[in-house]
Amino acid sequence: MILGLFALVGGGLVAYIYQLTEPHIEEAERAYMLRSLHAVINPALHDNDIFRDMITVRDPELLGTDKPVPVFRARRNGKPVAVAIMSVAPDGYVGPIKLLVGIYKDGTLAGVRVLSHKETPGLGDSIEERRSDWILSFNGHSLSNPEHKGWHVQRDGGIFDQFTGATITPRAVVKAVYNTLKYYRRHKERLFAEKSIVAPADSDDE
Repeated sequence: MILGLFALVGGGLVAYIYQLTEPHIEEAERAYMLRSLHAVINPALHDNDIFRDMITVRDPELLGTDKPVPVFRARRNGKPVAVAIMSVAPDGYVGPIKLLVGIYKDGTLAGVRVLSHKETPGLGDSIEERRSDWILSFNGHSLSNPEHKGWHVQRDGGIFDQFTGATITPRAVVKAVYNTLKYYRRHKERLFAEKSIVAPADSDDE
């Protein structure tokens, strides 16, 4: 009975603490996501709420996961500017690498950032911007710049650097970014035309 009472009280405390912290956790996650979005798409280029102008899509082959993938749309005066696609590099050295790939309307890369990974510290984690500027090497490239054979790490005949002692990680990221560009080219019109799944901002007050 005593153990049961402690379990009941403990469970109640955990639930209460979770209710108190949940809004703060959600706000922190939103702030982190907004920073990431602004890192790949300059906020000065659009005037819409990019966080709310969002849809989800599926393409396990090109987006690296069978789960729904968020796509954030940037617009200016209602006209498409860019998208940010949360694709996945499924074949990282340790596990999947979650990416945010920003693509301008014309198919040029606006920027790429790593959202999460489990790659080896000191080796594979150089894909993070805080560890090196490697991830910035994607800026300005497209499916035609370079051509297909250039979309590999240098060891495989491409233009992108690999890390000393860690080729699998950058190889996976390069492949995932290239596949995300291919997905964008195939579905460009739909990505901008589909209705957002996020409720308008004023609905929060209802």
